[in-house]
Amino acid sequence: MQSIQLLEWLDTACWEFFCGVKMERKRKLLVTASTFPRWEGDTEPRFVLDLASHMTDEFDVTALVPAAPGAKNREVLDGVEVIRYHYFPIHKWETLCYPGAIVPRIKEKKIRVLLVPFLFLSLYFHLLRLLPQFDVVHAHWLIPQGIVQSFFKKPYIVTGHGGDVTSLNKGIFKRMKIRCLKRAKKVTVVSDHLRKRVIELVPEIEPDVISMGVDISKFGKQHFVPDYFGQGNKKVVLFVGRLAEIKGVTYLLEAMKSIDALLVIVGDGPLRADLEAQAIAIKDKVVFLGAKTHEELKTLYASADIFVAPSVTAKDGGQEGLGLVILEALASGLPVVASRSGGIVQLIKDGINGFLCDEKNVEQMISCINSMIDDEKIYYQFAENSNKSIRNYDYSITGEKYIEILK
Repeated sequence: MQSIQLLEWLDTACWEFFCGVKMERKRKLLVTASTFPRWEGDTEPRFVLDLASHMTDEFDVTALVPAAPGAKNREVLDGVEVIRYHYFPIHKWETLCYPGAIVPRIKEKKIRVLLVPFLFLSLYFHLLRLLPQFDVVHAHWLIPQGIVQSFFKKPYIVTGHGGDVTSLNKGIFKRMKIRCLKRAKKVTVVSDHLRKRVIELVPEIEPDVISMGVDISKFGKQHFVPDYFGQGNKKVVLFVGRLAEIKGVTYLLEAMKSIDALLVIVGDGPLRADLEAQAIAIKDKVVFLGAKTHEELKTLYASADIFVAPSVTAKDGGQEGLGLVILEALASGLPVVASRSGGIVQLIKDGINGFLCDEKNVEQMISCINSMIDDEKIYYQFAENSNKSIRNYDYSITGEKYIEILK
Protein backbone atom coordinates (compact mmCIF):
# COMPACT_ATOMS: atom_id res chain seq x y z
CA MET A 1 0.00 0.00 0.00
CA GLN A 2 2.77 2.44 0.89
CA SER A 3 4.59 1.67 -2.39
CA ILE A 4 1.45 2.48 -4.40
CA GLN A 5 1.01 5.78 -2.58
CA LEU A 6 4.71 6.59 -3.13
CA LEU A 7 4.39 5.94 -6.88
CA GLU A 8 1.32 8.18 -7.06
CA TRP A 9 3.21 10.94 -5.22
CA LEU A 10 6.25 10.62 -7.53
CA ASP A 11 4.03 10.72 -10.62
CA THR A 12 2.35 13.91 -9.44
CA ALA A 13 5.62 15.51 -8.33
CA CYS A 14 7.31 14.83 -11.70
CA TRP A 15 4.37 16.27 -13.62
CA GLU A 16 4.36 19.42 -11.51
CA PHE A 17 8.17 19.83 -11.81
CA PHE A 18 8.40 19.48 -15.60
CA CYS A 19 5.13 21.23 -16.50
CA GLY A 20 5.17 23.91 -13.82
CA VAL A 21 1.52 23.19 -13.07
CA LYS A 22 0.24 22.44 -9.59
CA MET A 23 -1.94 19.34 -9.75
CA GLU A 24 -4.80 18.83 -7.34
CA ARG A 25 -5.35 15.16 -6.62
CA LYS A 26 -8.93 14.05 -6.73
CA ARG A 27 -10.12 12.76 -3.40
CA LYS A 28 -10.73 9.03 -3.44
CA LEU A 29 -14.28 7.91 -2.77
CA LEU A 30 -15.21 4.32 -1.97
CA VAL A 31 -18.85 3.42 -2.62
CA THR A 32 -20.15 0.24 -0.99
CA ALA A 33 -23.42 -1.41 -1.94
CA SER A 34 -25.13 -4.79 -2.29
CA THR A 35 -27.33 -3.96 -5.30
CA PHE A 36 -25.36 -3.15 -8.41
CA PRO A 37 -25.22 -4.15 -12.11
CA ARG A 38 -23.35 -7.41 -12.55
CA TRP A 39 -22.28 -6.48 -16.07
CA GLU A 40 -22.99 -3.98 -18.82
CA GLY A 41 -26.64 -4.22 -19.87
CA ASP A 42 -27.68 -6.10 -16.71
CA THR A 43 -31.31 -6.05 -15.55
CA GLU A 44 -30.29 -5.30 -11.94
CA PRO A 45 -31.05 -1.79 -10.59
CA ARG A 46 -28.24 0.61 -11.47
CA PHE A 47 -29.05 3.68 -9.37
CA VAL A 48 -25.91 3.29 -7.20
CA LEU A 49 -23.77 3.13 -10.35
CA ASP A 50 -25.59 6.10 -11.90
CA LEU A 51 -25.02 8.24 -8.80
CA ALA A 52 -21.37 7.17 -8.56
CA SER A 53 -20.75 7.94 -12.24
CA HIS A 54 -22.16 11.45 -11.75
CA MET A 55 -19.50 12.09 -9.09
CA THR A 56 -16.43 11.12 -11.13
CA ASP A 57 -15.67 14.74 -12.06
CA GLU A 58 -15.08 15.50 -8.38
CA PHE A 59 -13.85 12.16 -7.05
CA ASP A 60 -11.83 9.16 -8.06
CA VAL A 61 -14.65 6.66 -7.48
CA THR A 62 -14.40 2.94 -6.73
CA ALA A 63 -17.39 0.69 -6.01
CA LEU A 64 -16.97 -2.32 -3.73
CA VAL A 65 -19.86 -4.75 -4.27
CA PRO A 66 -20.55 -8.48 -3.81
CA ALA A 67 -19.43 -10.92 -6.49
CA ALA A 68 -21.93 -12.85 -8.61
CA PRO A 69 -21.62 -15.90 -10.86
CA GLY A 70 -20.66 -14.73 -14.35
CA ALA A 71 -19.55 -11.25 -13.25
CA LYS A 72 -15.99 -9.94 -13.55
CA ASN A 73 -13.94 -9.49 -10.39
CA ARG A 74 -12.76 -6.06 -11.57
CA GLU A 75 -13.85 -3.74 -14.38
CA VAL A 76 -14.67 -0.11 -15.14
CA LEU A 77 -18.32 0.86 -15.69
CA ASP A 78 -19.25 4.43 -16.64
CA GLY A 79 -15.97 5.78 -15.27
CA VAL A 80 -16.31 3.92 -11.95
CA GLU A 81 -13.80 1.24 -11.00
CA VAL A 82 -15.75 -1.77 -9.79
CA ILE A 83 -14.31 -4.34 -7.37
CA ARG A 84 -16.48 -7.41 -6.72
CA TYR A 85 -15.53 -9.34 -3.61
CA HIS A 86 -16.12 -13.06 -3.19
CA TYR A 87 -17.75 -14.12 0.04
CA PHE A 88 -18.02 -17.90 -0.21
CA PRO A 89 -15.38 -20.51 -1.14
CA ILE A 90 -17.66 -22.11 -3.76
CA HIS A 91 -18.28 -19.15 -6.04
CA LYS A 92 -21.30 -20.59 -7.83
CA TRP A 93 -23.11 -20.55 -4.47
CA GLU A 94 -22.70 -16.76 -4.11
CA THR A 95 -26.41 -16.18 -4.69
CA LEU A 96 -27.33 -14.04 -1.68
CA CYS A 97 -27.48 -10.66 -3.42
CA TYR A 98 -28.50 -11.22 -7.05
CA PRO A 99 -30.88 -11.09 -8.76
CA GLY A 100 -32.91 -8.79 -6.54
CA ALA A 101 -31.95 -7.94 -2.97
CA ILE A 102 -30.72 -9.82 0.10
CA VAL A 103 -33.95 -10.09 2.12
CA PRO A 104 -36.13 -11.27 -0.82
CA ARG A 105 -33.40 -13.75 -1.80
CA ILE A 106 -33.50 -15.25 1.69
CA LYS A 107 -37.30 -15.38 1.66
CA GLU A 108 -37.14 -17.20 -1.67
CA LYS A 109 -34.71 -19.83 -0.32
CA LYS A 110 -34.26 -19.91 3.46
CA ILE A 111 -30.91 -21.72 3.34
CA ARG A 112 -29.33 -18.56 1.90
CA VAL A 113 -29.41 -17.07 5.38
CA LEU A 114 -26.29 -19.18 6.04
CA LEU A 115 -24.43 -16.97 3.58
CA VAL A 116 -25.09 -13.79 5.59
CA PRO A 117 -22.17 -14.13 8.08
CA PHE A 118 -19.83 -14.95 5.18
CA LEU A 119 -20.92 -11.74 3.42
CA PHE A 120 -20.37 -9.63 6.56
CA LEU A 121 -16.94 -11.12 7.25
CA SER A 122 -15.75 -10.86 3.66
CA LEU A 123 -16.85 -7.24 3.41
CA TYR A 124 -15.06 -6.50 6.70
CA PHE A 125 -11.73 -7.97 5.57
CA HIS A 126 -11.91 -6.32 2.14
CA LEU A 127 -12.53 -2.96 3.81
CA LEU A 128 -9.66 -3.61 6.21
CA ARG A 129 -7.35 -3.97 3.21
CA LEU A 130 -8.79 -1.25 0.97
CA LEU A 131 -9.75 1.62 3.26
CA PRO A 132 -6.23 3.11 3.65
CA GLN A 133 -6.37 4.01 -0.06
CA PHE A 134 -9.51 6.14 0.29
CA ASP A 135 -10.42 9.49 1.79
CA VAL A 136 -14.13 8.95 2.40
CA VAL A 137 -16.77 6.24 2.08
CA HIS A 138 -20.38 6.31 0.91
CA ALA A 139 -22.15 3.24 2.31
CA HIS A 140 -25.46 2.44 0.64
CA TRP A 141 -27.89 0.61 2.97
CA LEU A 142 -27.51 0.29 6.71
CA ILE A 143 -27.39 -3.51 6.37
CA PRO A 144 -24.77 -4.80 5.76
CA GLN A 145 -22.63 -1.96 4.37
CA GLY A 146 -23.32 0.66 7.04
CA ILE A 147 -23.02 -1.74 9.95
CA VAL A 148 -19.69 -3.15 8.75
CA GLN A 149 -18.34 0.33 7.97
CA SER A 150 -19.08 1.44 11.53
CA PHE A 151 -16.23 -0.79 12.78
CA PHE A 152 -13.66 1.44 11.03
CA LYS A 153 -12.49 4.97 11.79
CA LYS A 154 -12.59 6.10 8.14
CA PRO A 155 -15.18 8.90 7.76
CA TYR A 156 -18.34 7.74 6.02
CA ILE A 157 -21.84 8.77 5.10
CA VAL A 158 -24.59 6.16 5.06
CA THR A 159 -27.73 6.21 2.94
CA GLY A 160 -30.93 4.40 3.92
CA HIS A 161 -32.99 3.18 0.98
CA GLY A 162 -36.01 1.42 2.45
CA GLY A 163 -36.23 -1.97 4.13
CA ASP A 164 -32.78 -1.51 5.67
CA VAL A 165 -34.36 1.26 7.77
CA THR A 166 -37.93 0.03 8.25
CA SER A 167 -37.34 -3.66 8.98
CA LEU A 168 -35.09 -5.80 11.23
CA ASN A 169 -35.53 -3.34 14.09
CA LYS A 170 -35.21 -5.81 16.95
CA GLY A 171 -32.38 -7.34 18.93
CA ILE A 172 -28.81 -7.23 17.67
CA PHE A 173 -29.69 -5.82 14.26
CA LYS A 174 -31.40 -2.81 15.85
CA ARG A 175 -28.41 -2.19 18.14
CA MET A 176 -25.96 -2.46 15.24
CA LYS A 177 -28.05 -0.12 13.08
CA ILE A 178 -28.10 2.48 15.85
CA ARG A 179 -24.31 2.17 16.18
CA CYS A 180 -23.95 2.66 12.41
CA LEU A 181 -26.15 5.77 12.42
CA LYS A 182 -24.41 7.35 15.41
CA ARG A 183 -20.90 6.84 14.01
CA ALA A 184 -21.65 8.16 10.52
CA LYS A 185 -20.40 11.65 9.64
CA LYS A 186 -23.72 12.15 7.85
CA VAL A 187 -26.91 10.15 7.40
CA THR A 188 -29.02 10.53 4.29
CA VAL A 189 -32.28 8.85 3.31
CA VAL A 190 -34.18 8.80 0.04
CA SER A 191 -37.55 9.98 1.40
CA ASP A 192 -39.10 11.95 4.23
CA HIS A 193 -40.85 8.78 5.37
CA LEU A 194 -37.46 7.16 6.02
CA ARG A 195 -36.20 10.31 7.75
CA LYS A 196 -38.93 9.88 10.36
CA ARG A 197 -38.07 6.21 10.80
CA VAL A 198 -34.39 7.02 11.36
CA ILE A 199 -35.31 9.62 13.99
CA GLU A 200 -37.39 6.94 15.74
CA LEU A 201 -34.23 4.84 16.00
CA VAL A 202 -31.87 7.69 16.96
CA PRO A 203 -33.76 10.86 17.99
CA GLU A 204 -30.62 13.04 18.11
CA ILE A 205 -29.86 12.47 14.40
CA GLU A 206 -31.38 14.68 11.71
CA PRO A 207 -30.89 12.92 8.35
CA ASP A 208 -30.79 14.76 5.04
CA VAL A 209 -33.47 13.71 2.57
CA ILE A 210 -31.79 13.28 -0.80
CA SER A 211 -33.39 10.84 -3.18
CA MET A 212 -31.64 8.73 -5.71
CA GLY A 213 -32.23 10.30 -9.09
CA VAL A 214 -32.95 9.65 -12.72
CA ASP A 215 -31.20 10.80 -15.88
CA ILE A 216 -34.14 12.63 -17.43
CA SER A 217 -32.45 12.83 -20.82
CA LYS A 218 -32.59 9.04 -21.16
CA PHE A 219 -36.38 8.77 -20.83
CA GLY A 220 -39.32 10.28 -22.68
CA LYS A 221 -41.83 9.89 -25.48
CA GLN A 222 -39.03 9.97 -28.08
CA HIS A 223 -38.77 6.23 -27.35
CA PHE A 224 -42.46 5.59 -28.10
CA VAL A 225 -43.24 2.67 -30.44
CA PRO A 226 -46.86 2.36 -31.70
CA ASP A 227 -48.66 -0.87 -30.75
CA TYR A 228 -45.45 -2.06 -29.08
CA PHE A 229 -47.29 -4.60 -26.92
CA GLY A 230 -49.73 -5.69 -29.63
CA GLN A 231 -52.49 -4.06 -27.59
CA GLY A 232 -54.49 -2.69 -30.54
CA ASN A 233 -56.94 -0.07 -29.28
CA LYS A 234 -56.60 -1.01 -25.62
CA LYS A 235 -54.74 1.10 -23.08
CA VAL A 236 -51.61 -0.40 -21.53
CA VAL A 237 -51.17 -0.50 -17.75
CA LEU A 238 -47.52 -1.03 -16.83
CA PHE A 239 -45.89 -2.45 -13.71
CA VAL A 240 -42.09 -2.59 -13.34
CA GLY A 241 -40.44 -4.11 -10.29
CA ARG A 242 -39.45 -7.17 -8.35
CA LEU A 243 -42.22 -9.73 -7.99
CA ALA A 244 -42.12 -9.83 -4.22
CA GLU A 245 -44.64 -9.28 -1.41
CA ILE A 246 -43.83 -5.60 -0.88
CA LYS A 247 -44.76 -4.72 -4.48
CA GLY A 248 -48.42 -5.73 -4.05
CA VAL A 249 -48.88 -7.10 -7.58
CA THR A 250 -51.49 -9.60 -6.40
CA TYR A 251 -53.88 -6.70 -5.72
CA LEU A 252 -53.25 -5.22 -9.15
CA LEU A 253 -54.11 -8.56 -10.78
CA GLU A 254 -57.35 -8.64 -8.80
CA ALA A 255 -58.17 -5.11 -9.93
CA MET A 256 -57.60 -5.98 -13.60
CA LYS A 257 -60.76 -8.14 -13.56
CA SER A 258 -62.72 -4.87 -13.69
CA ILE A 259 -60.44 -2.87 -16.01
CA ASP A 260 -60.61 -2.95 -19.80
CA ALA A 261 -56.90 -2.69 -20.56
CA LEU A 262 -53.75 -4.78 -21.06
CA LEU A 263 -51.54 -5.21 -17.99
CA VAL A 264 -47.83 -5.58 -18.77
CA ILE A 265 -45.74 -6.88 -15.87
CA VAL A 266 -41.98 -6.35 -16.14
CA GLY A 267 -39.74 -8.00 -13.58
CA ASP A 268 -38.95 -11.28 -11.91
CA GLY A 269 -38.86 -12.58 -8.37
CA PRO A 270 -39.96 -15.22 -5.86
CA LEU A 271 -43.70 -14.69 -6.42
CA ARG A 272 -43.69 -14.94 -10.22
CA ALA A 273 -45.10 -18.49 -10.38
CA ASP A 274 -47.87 -17.62 -7.88
CA LEU A 275 -48.78 -14.46 -9.77
CA GLU A 276 -48.83 -16.24 -13.13
CA ALA A 277 -51.17 -18.83 -11.60
CA GLN A 278 -53.42 -16.05 -10.27
CA ALA A 279 -53.45 -14.40 -13.72
CA ILE A 280 -54.84 -17.47 -15.51
CA ALA A 281 -58.37 -16.23 -14.80
CA ILE A 282 -57.65 -13.06 -16.83
CA LYS A 283 -54.94 -14.42 -19.13
CA ASP A 284 -56.04 -12.32 -22.13
CA LYS A 285 -55.47 -9.15 -20.10
CA VAL A 286 -52.00 -9.88 -18.67
CA VAL A 287 -48.51 -10.28 -20.14
CA PHE A 288 -45.45 -11.24 -18.07
CA LEU A 289 -42.28 -10.04 -19.78
CA GLY A 290 -39.71 -10.96 -17.13
CA ALA A 291 -36.74 -8.74 -16.26
CA LYS A 292 -35.63 -6.21 -18.88
CA THR A 293 -32.46 -4.18 -19.37
CA HIS A 294 -32.46 -0.46 -18.71
CA GLU A 295 -32.15 0.17 -22.44
CA GLU A 296 -35.31 -1.86 -23.06
CA LEU A 297 -37.17 -0.11 -20.24
CA LYS A 298 -37.00 3.24 -22.06
CA THR A 299 -39.25 1.90 -24.81
CA LEU A 300 -41.51 -0.01 -22.40
CA TYR A 301 -42.24 3.12 -20.36
CA ALA A 302 -42.70 5.36 -23.39
CA SER A 303 -45.04 2.94 -25.16
CA ALA A 304 -47.35 2.32 -22.16
CA ASP A 305 -50.22 4.56 -21.03
CA ILE A 306 -50.47 4.28 -17.23
CA PHE A 307 -47.96 3.20 -14.61
CA VAL A 308 -49.15 1.43 -11.47
CA ALA A 309 -47.20 0.91 -8.22
CA PRO A 310 -49.49 -1.05 -5.84
CA SER A 311 -46.89 -1.38 -3.06
CA VAL A 312 -47.80 -2.61 0.42
CA THR A 313 -46.22 -2.88 3.86
CA ALA A 314 -44.55 -6.28 4.11
CA LYS A 315 -45.10 -8.66 7.01
CA ASP A 316 -41.67 -7.74 8.44
CA GLY A 317 -42.58 -4.03 8.34
CA GLY A 318 -40.62 -3.25 5.20
CA GLN A 319 -41.93 -0.44 2.99
CA GLU A 320 -40.95 1.28 -0.23
CA GLY A 321 -38.16 3.74 0.41
CA LEU A 322 -39.03 5.90 -2.59
CA GLY A 323 -39.74 3.90 -5.75
CA LEU A 324 -37.16 4.59 -8.44
CA VAL A 325 -39.28 2.98 -11.14
CA ILE A 326 -41.85 5.70 -10.40
CA LEU A 327 -39.18 8.30 -11.14
CA GLU A 328 -38.48 6.61 -14.48
CA ALA A 329 -42.19 6.45 -15.28
CA LEU A 330 -42.65 10.15 -14.49
CA ALA A 331 -39.60 11.00 -16.61
CA SER A 332 -41.30 9.09 -19.45
CA GLY A 333 -44.42 11.24 -19.12
CA LEU A 334 -46.62 8.55 -17.60
CA PRO A 335 -49.39 9.35 -15.11
CA VAL A 336 -49.17 7.08 -12.07
CA VAL A 337 -51.58 5.20 -9.84
CA ALA A 338 -49.83 4.18 -6.61
CA SER A 339 -50.41 3.15 -3.02
CA ARG A 340 -50.00 5.47 -0.07
CA SER A 341 -47.04 3.41 1.05
CA GLY A 342 -43.63 4.46 2.35
CA GLY A 343 -41.87 7.16 0.37
CA ILE A 344 -44.19 6.96 -2.65
CA VAL A 345 -46.26 9.88 -1.34
CA GLN A 346 -43.20 12.08 -1.80
CA LEU A 347 -43.33 11.51 -5.57
CA ILE A 348 -47.02 11.22 -6.37
CA LYS A 349 -49.28 14.13 -5.50
CA ASP A 350 -52.85 12.91 -5.49
CA GLY A 351 -54.87 14.57 -8.24
CA ILE A 352 -51.84 16.34 -9.73
CA ASN A 353 -49.48 13.85 -11.39
CA GLY A 354 -51.45 10.73 -10.51
CA PHE A 355 -53.79 9.10 -8.05
CA LEU A 356 -53.03 7.61 -4.64
CA CYS A 357 -55.04 4.78 -3.13
CA ASP A 358 -54.89 2.96 0.18
CA GLU A 359 -52.72 -0.14 0.45
CA LYS A 360 -54.47 -3.33 -0.72
CA ASN A 361 -57.64 -1.40 -1.63
CA VAL A 362 -58.61 -3.04 -4.91
CA GLU A 363 -61.79 -1.00 -5.40
CA GLN A 364 -59.91 2.30 -5.11
CA MET A 365 -57.30 1.03 -7.56
CA ILE A 366 -60.01 0.09 -10.08
CA SER A 367 -61.63 3.50 -9.76
CA CYS A 368 -58.34 5.39 -10.18
CA ILE A 369 -57.18 3.43 -13.24
CA ASN A 370 -60.59 3.59 -14.91
CA SER A 371 -60.75 7.36 -14.31
CA MET A 372 -57.53 7.80 -16.29
CA ILE A 373 -58.76 5.51 -19.07
CA ASP A 374 -62.18 7.16 -19.37
CA ASP A 375 -61.28 10.85 -18.90
CA GLU A 376 -58.75 12.15 -21.45
CA LYS A 377 -58.63 15.57 -19.78
CA ILE A 378 -57.45 14.05 -16.49
CA TYR A 379 -55.04 11.76 -18.30
CA TYR A 380 -53.25 14.45 -20.28
CA GLN A 381 -53.19 16.85 -17.33
CA PHE A 382 -51.46 14.21 -15.19
CA ALA A 383 -49.06 13.31 -18.03
CA GLU A 384 -48.03 16.96 -18.40
CA ASN A 385 -47.55 17.34 -14.65
CA SER A 386 -45.45 14.16 -14.57
CA ASN A 387 -42.80 15.86 -16.70
CA LYS A 388 -42.83 18.92 -14.45
CA SER A 389 -42.65 17.02 -11.16
CA ILE A 390 -39.57 15.04 -12.16
CA ARG A 391 -37.19 17.93 -12.83
CA ASN A 392 -35.81 18.20 -9.29
CA TYR A 393 -34.86 14.51 -9.36
CA ASP A 394 -32.41 14.73 -12.26
CA TYR A 395 -28.91 13.52 -11.36
CA SER A 396 -27.54 16.96 -12.18
CA ILE A 397 -29.31 18.09 -8.99
CA THR A 398 -29.35 15.05 -6.69
CA GLY A 399 -25.76 14.12 -7.59
CA GLU A 400 -24.56 17.60 -6.72
CA LYS A 401 -26.18 17.36 -3.29
CA TYR A 402 -24.25 14.19 -2.49
CA ILE A 403 -21.05 15.73 -3.82
CA GLU A 404 -21.43 18.69 -1.46
CA ILE A 405 -21.85 16.39 1.55
CA LEU A 406 -18.90 14.22 0.58
CA LYS A 407 -16.61 17.20 -0.07
